[in-house]
Amino acid sequence: MGEQPVGTGEKRVTWAELYFDLVFVFAVTQVSQLLHHHHDLAGTGEALIAFVPVYWCWVGTTVQANIRDVDTPRGRLGIFTVGLAGLFMALALPGAYGSRGLLFGAAYWAARLVLLALVAGIRGVWRGPYGVGALVSGPLLVAGGLLEGGPRVALWALAACCDLAAPLVFRGRLAKVRYDPAHLPERFGLFLLVALGESIVGIGGPVAQSRLHAAQLVSVALAFVISCALWWLYFGYAADAMRFALEVSESRRDLIRWVFSYGHLALIAGVVAVAVGFGETVAEPGAALGAGALGLLYGGCALYLLSFSYTRKMMFGVISPTRLAAAVLLLAVLPLLVRLPALAALGVLAVALVGLNGWEYLRVRRAAAGEPVRSAA
Repeated sequence: MGEQPVGTGEKRVTWAELYFDLVFVFAVTQVSQLLHHHHDLAGTGEALIAFVPVYWCWVGTTVQANIRDVDTPRGRLGIFTVGLAGLFMALALPGAYGSRGLLFGAAYWAARLVLLALVAGIRGVWRGPYGVGALVSGPLLVAGGLLEGGPRVALWALAACCDLAAPLVFRGRLAKVRYDPAHLPERFGLFLLVALGESIVGIGGPVAQSRLHAAQLVSVALAFVISCALWWLYFGYAADAMRFALEVSESRRDLIRWVFSYGHLALIAGVVAVAVGFGETVAEPGAALGAGALGLLYGGCALYLLSFSYTRKMMFGVISPTRLAAAVLLLAVLPLLVRLPALAALGVLAVALVGLNGWEYLRVRRAAAGEPVRSAA
């Protein structure tokens, strides 16, 4: 599977790609609303099944833009066409498991067919992830949209598994593709920013029309500190490491698959869960959180932190002990907070994440100075 060179110099994100991302700002909001209305175990699973095609559509477009020159009329029209299909998917999400299932499936299939056409010049491309999306997972989503209840969920789950498995099954074919190491870290970082933007909506949306008493203002401030801490953990420490790892990697294909395609799915899912948790928390800071809302808030943060240990292991062969310990701590204290006011839950989480960022800042400074870092007592 040969590919044309992507050009000389560092590949940059195009304006068309940034405009394309605006569709997925809306799509992430719709996924959040789906999870907001049904955040029990079954609802969380259904939201994840619906999110995977949305995310995979974005990934397919981003990888296509990485290996091809898309800053052309044809490339821009292709990206915008996929964006239109993504917009239809987003519109279908509130009723994806109801009357809009067929619209969701058909829009995804259309997006995958367009993406396959955009990379049609690559020899044997249909025997890879783009072919799987157009010939397998797309039809499965359409077929699921024609059914109801359990059969729809089952077919859509199978489609999601097919999409996720395709890079593994066809990893030998993907090894022949030339990837630009500067473009992909920037693109995936931008999608994470989209998810973090949803956390801001989750903070401000529930209280924007209320009387804004003092406890609500404190809860908004604490939630914003948590969102900032999540930003810092990625963009303060991990983003540059991911780009460096991709630049020096002997197998960019494997790193893209494990760290970006899969790792960022977990990172973004964690942030979306936290955003929905904010929506359940800041409006009534004096009320005790239920297990579902607390699970989204603390479980989402734990997933986010665990994802860093996974990505670090994939990049450098070691885990992130501080983030792993913080994730375990959050899960351990979760049952103790069920009966406490929401404000207390936000405060504990804010202190934990700020403390984690402070500890990692000291580790980085001491490592740069060549000083040994002693274990925390």
